[in-house]
Amino acid sequence: MTEQLTYSYAVGPTDVALIEETISINLAKTAAKYPHNIALIDAAADRQWSYEQFYRDVRGLATGLHRAGVVTGERVGIWALNRWEWTMVQYATAEIGAIMVNINPAYRQHELNYVLQQAGITTLISSEAVPTSNYPQLIQRAEDELGALDRVIIMNDASWDEVFDVEPDDAALDAIQATLSNTDPINIQYTSGTTGFPKGATLSHRNILNNGFFVGEINRYTDQDRICIPVPYYHCFGMVMGNLAATTHGAAMVLPAQSFNAQQTLAAVEEYQCTSLYGVPTMFIAELALDNLADFDLSSLRTGIMAGSPCPDEVMRKVIDTMNMDEVTICYGMTETSPVSMQTRPDDDLKLRVSTVGRPSPHAEIKIVDPATGETQPINTPGELCTRGYLVMQGYWNQQDKTDEALGEDGWMRTGDVAEMDENGYVQVTGRMKDMVIRGGENIYPREIEEFLYTHPDILDAQVIGVPDERYGEELMAWVQLRKGAPQLTAEGLREFSEGSLAKYKIPRYVHVVDDFPTTVTGKVRKVEMRETSLSLLEQGGVIDDYRAPMTQPTSR
Repeated sequence: MTEQLTYSYAVGPTDVALIEETISINLAKTAAKYPHNIALIDAAADRQWSYEQFYRDVRGLATGLHRAGVVTGERVGIWALNRWEWTMVQYATAEIGAIMVNINPAYRQHELNYVLQQAGITTLISSEAVPTSNYPQLIQRAEDELGALDRVIIMNDASWDEVFDVEPDDAALDAIQATLSNTDPINIQYTSGTTGFPKGATLSHRNILNNGFFVGEINRYTDQDRICIPVPYYHCFGMVMGNLAATTHGAAMVLPAQSFNAQQTLAAVEEYQCTSLYGVPTMFIAELALDNLADFDLSSLRTGIMAGSPCPDEVMRKVIDTMNMDEVTICYGMTETSPVSMQTRPDDDLKLRVSTVGRPSPHAEIKIVDPATGETQPINTPGELCTRGYLVMQGYWNQQDKTDEALGEDGWMRTGDVAEMDENGYVQVTGRMKDMVIRGGENIYPREIEEFLYTHPDILDAQVIGVPDERYGEELMAWVQLRKGAPQLTAEGLREFSEGSLAKYKIPRYVHVVDDFPTTVTGKVRKVEMRETSLSLLEQGGVIDDYRAPMTQPTSR
């Protein structure tokens, strides 16, 4: 960007036009242009499809679903881990204009029942039972409690074969597609609620097709790329940034396993010569920590995406240096924005790629506002990050009150994230509004302290939270993962390491050493759960407590 900003408002480039067509039309064009390119590889199933074959199977499944009675606008639930059938369902529902509802594979009975009712799901496509969950049994209980669904289709079952092993009815599908618009809702994704039940972000063809396309454009994808997708499909990261980024460019989607496994992920990169690798920071940390990391040939890698939660500087540097991902980018966004609203560029210098989430994506507007007044902040001033543009959801399914809370009349989506924008439009996300810790009148953003803790030679990963304190209101607690063979870390030891680098009030009072952190299926650390556990540990005396920083005079605000 050449224009130097004065206020924290920036717009992404608009030189490449938005795609104004449906997902089905776009896939047809890609299949016609690259019929013999590999479209999909499922490593666990040992199966792969060319674009010609993939398009035919998608159309066959769409025909099967239509003949079974699925109509445009009907909500079709998909409940499974990453597997080739999930991909087929994504594109087949788009062919007939049905609204695919992503159901978190970790959901249990009450969560499943809620989503079935809230979205009005009439057709549910699920995997067979897996070691972590008996999906058919949970579905049967839901039917007993809520009433029968119109259709239940189980993968690897006759009910799947009936809708999948079907010759495409091109005339019928073309007639349906003539009635569809790219602004029609096509996908409902339930956000991870921290209180109460999750909300269903409703997304259109236009939302997610363009988001996948522009993510791929920034990552310089061509029809020669192969994208390794170990991130969950039920989330935007997998199905939009992975699948739609691939199919809009004629690139290949590579599924290394049904759920994340560091060994299987790198094995798939090597075997299928992947050029791009996705992951949340915890996934990359697990891969970098493998004892046999050096045994994998990762020379085919060129790029990739790290997203989902703030990326530690040290992890980003190691991914670039150790995994051959010189052009790796950072993406920022949320389910409600399809998801990506900001991204670093492959040619950004290393400092920008390890310290910011980039600048606005094409056709996206970004501003940082004072959360109290809503006024746009001057540059380099913290505030709440807001997004506007084609990427913003249509709303929360059947929850107008929640939609009105998140979306202003002028279309700005409030993210709840604390951020700062520099004069070139690059943004640093420093934490969640709700994660801010107020200790003795001082506002503390945990991200700053976490970044510092990564520089400790014995710390592999760190998360910082606030816990109640009678004297100061809140105190800081650091949860840390230590490197193999590292000595036990004490609060006193952490204090000695931090003095001179952190203000005293920012030095964690409590240290809790863990093997791993509680996470969502997408790999996001669940700080709500960490706080609950921490309260219990404090009551039981189960944490190290031997340092308390002095009270400081609150700064004026």
